[in-house]
Amino acid sequence: MEEEQQPTNPTTPLLHHPTTRWHHRLLRLKTPLSSELAGSVGDLGTFIPIVLSLTLVSHLDLSTTLLFTSLYNITTGLLFDIPMPVQPMKSIAAAALSSSPPLTVPQISAAGISTAAVLFLLGATGLMSFLYRFIPLPVVRGVQLSQGLSFAFTAVKYIQFNQDFAKGKSGSTRSWLGLDGLVIASLSLLFLIFCTGSGDTQASLRASRDTEDMEQSQSQSQRRVRKRLRILSSIPAALMVFLIGIIVCFIRDPSIFNDLKLGPSKIQLVSFTWEDWKVGFVKAAIPQIPLSILNSVIAVCKLSGDLFPEKEVSVTAVSMSVGVMNLVGCWFGAMPVCHGAGGLAGQYRFGGRSGLSVVFLGVGKLVLGLVLGNSFGRILGQFPIGILGVLLLFAGIELAMASRDMNTKEESFVMLVCAAVSLTGSSAAFGFGCGIVLFLLLKMRQMEWTSCVGFSKCNSKSSLHDEAGQFQPLEA
Repeated sequence: MEEEQQPTNPTTPLLHHPTTRWHHRLLRLKTPLSSELAGSVGDLGTFIPIVLSLTLVSHLDLSTTLLFTSLYNITTGLLFDIPMPVQPMKSIAAAALSSSPPLTVPQISAAGISTAAVLFLLGATGLMSFLYRFIPLPVVRGVQLSQGLSFAFTAVKYIQFNQDFAKGKSGSTRSWLGLDGLVIASLSLLFLIFCTGSGDTQASLRASRDTEDMEQSQSQSQRRVRKRLRILSSIPAALMVFLIGIIVCFIRDPSIFNDLKLGPSKIQLVSFTWEDWKVGFVKAAIPQIPLSILNSVIAVCKLSGDLFPEKEVSVTAVSMSVGVMNLVGCWFGAMPVCHGAGGLAGQYRFGGRSGLSVVFLGVGKLVLGLVLGNSFGRILGQFPIGILGVLLLFAGIELAMASRDMNTKEESFVMLVCAAVSLTGSSAAFGFGCGIVLFLLLKMRQMEWTSCVGFSKCNSKSSLHDEAGQFQPLEA
């Protein structure tokens, strides 16, 4: 008889499972090593475009960002034991790219430090745990749904249209042929669907292994299908697609070989002015803080509980993790980063089931940062955007599907209104606020108002009237 699952405690200690060492947890893989490798690239659909845009427009030091994010990936992989992503802070990146003139590296770093300080304090004081416990689930699902659909819409634009990341605009319709054409993107999409299906292949295979004693009663065709699914699930499909994209980079522009320079750039402290702090906080940190609270902490913790119910992730730990990363890296000009529900969904979708997935990603970034440094930006500049769109599409759909557990029409109503407002207003914070108001209104509508009013009337009637309604004087 299975033990009843204990509810998740949002105030779980920073390091859970104290009796099990981290390297023992990582070695007990539930999926093939190839799946963990494939899952490591599941978040690159958002990481590469934003990093490339900030490098081209705001002159972000790519080498420094690669080195620091590699350390973040390795640390969070060992700490949380799930494929916890390290993503760019999207609102800060959007503000940096859309401002005229674009925000400078000190202003971007100031925004990251300001946001990190708020999240660190919320985690350290326990306020983040309080928010996590009392925010209604339909509202959280609405934020996840809007974020997932936003990723999916962006992915379709990447696939369908040429992109100018420096200007943040879509261009003409992508041609069918060519090394970044619709044919390559479509083939990548079909290959990933054929290998990974709807994303539940691993769960299906585990269920089949639990019922191996029934295998003799199954037909030979059913056994062949299950064997084929095992083979397909062991293919690191996303990693293969990404590596094909890297090969295409050199085919599209062979001069990349001549532009490569070995070695990282020199890491230096960023020099700030008071104007940098003011501009960074007002233009970038203020819109980023609510998004980080919702998507980088609350939504990612909820999603991790759904995907990994056996591994508790502390809200306090996630919030303080975002704070520590940026309070360290941003002083050296590294890109502001956070943990995002979309990245977790993407890495899970392609096979990541443990912290080893992001450890692999961190090691890869570390090697690229030390060997190629800023020269790697030259390669990313030729990466097929259509393939990035395909990777991002799967991540967005996986995140949106987390909202399928709404059991009542009322919950679905709140979730869909929250998602619609978030998408229309392009603000998760605004959609979140509307969702909270709507949730409270629906609860107030169902409250026993008559009991409260009746209670006062009942007290009044019992003191001033008899059962027949006749007036009775009050006792002295």
